[in-house]
This record gives sequence, C-alpha cells and structure tokens, in this order.
Amino acid sequence: MRVLVVGSGGREHALIKKIKESDKVDYIACCPGNGGISYDAECFPVGATDIDGVVALAREIKADFVAVAPDDPLVDGMVDALNAEGFKTFGPNKAAAIIEGSKVFSKNLMLKYGIPTAEYKVFDNPADVIEYIKEKNEFPTVIKADGLALGKGVIIPETLDDAIAGVKEIMEDKIFGASGNNVVVEEFLTGPEVSVLAFTDGKTIIQKSA
Repeated sequence: MRVLVVGSGGREHALIKKIKESDKVDYIACCPGNGGISYDAECFPVGATDIDGVVALAREIKADFVAVAPDDPLVDGMVDALNAEGFKTFGPNKAAAIIEGSKVFSKNLMLKYGIPTAEYKVFDNPADVIEYIKEKNEFPTVIKADGLALGKGVIIPETLDDAIAGVKEIMEDKIFGASGNNVVVEEFLTGPEVSVLAFTDGKTIIQKSA
C-alpha cells in the first residue's frame, strides 16, 4: 500500500512512524514534511493547504490512502476533494471539520443537543463584548476567537483592562485574521481536562482505552 500523509509537524511524524510499522505499507510520502520526517518518508514540496497540489501529488504517486492531519486543510475541504477523485482518505470532511474550525458552531451544537459546556455568549461587535464583560464582572473570564488560530486563539483575562486589550487585539487588530470576526465569551471553569479520542467511519465508533 502506498500512503500519503499531509502536514509537516510532530503529529504527522507520529502518524508516519505508526503507519511505517504496518506490513501492508511499502511506501510513505509526506507533503511538505520536514527534516525529521524525511528519514521516514519521501517528502514533497507541496503546501499542506494546497488542495489542488495535494490531489495532484496523490495522483502522481498513485496513493492508495491519504491521511490529512492539520486542521486548516480539513476545514478547507481537502478530504472532500480527495474523495471526489476516488482516494481513500483519513480525516473529517468539511462538514464535520467545522466542529474544530468554528467555536461558535461547536458551542451552539453542544447547546442544541444538551452536551454539557461552559456558559457562553457569542459576539460580532467588540463594544458589545466589553459591555457584557463589564456587566458580568466575573474574572478570570475566557475569550475565544471563533476560527482557527494555530492553538493560540484563547485568552483568559484576569482583569477588565486585560479583557479590553484582548478584545482589541482579536477583533480590531485582527491578530488572528478573520478568525476573530466573531468571539465566544465563556465562563471560566477549573478542573482536570480529559481528551477522548476515537476512530469513526461516520456510523461506527471504535475507542481504545489507554
């Protein structure tokens, strides 16, 4: 089996290391990859968000299976494009990836289906955010940029001045670009954090305990 992995970070390298253990796999490619990954896979200079480029590369190397790991290409619909060309692909399609790509969507989804989540409110105007935070007067509070921000789109102000500065950076200075057009203001919760990972084909879930 010929496998293509999309991405260039530690997540992708971990996937490649594991894929390499399978006796069903005889070739692994990665795009764009990195220096470390090049020891375990053949790297190609195709950007992780270049959907057309990745589809063309999959076709060129005759990939039997493609694993798309980074958030941005998943949210942009790379899996949809690969599936449309007949490639078996690991990763959520665009409709499913919005759960990661939009905090507003995911919070509203949790509310709709009764999934426990911190109390929150959504805003598209910075003045309204500040007014709400002033009224609540509960610190620390949590402010999240709606879209993807490379894991940096959340701030936890301890004071009103910190909150005002943070809202300005996210919504006016656009330090996260369009991801900050909307924000979620959330109550601050303390306690242990747990991530539960599972594999699914859209109907069946397989979870392996640690």
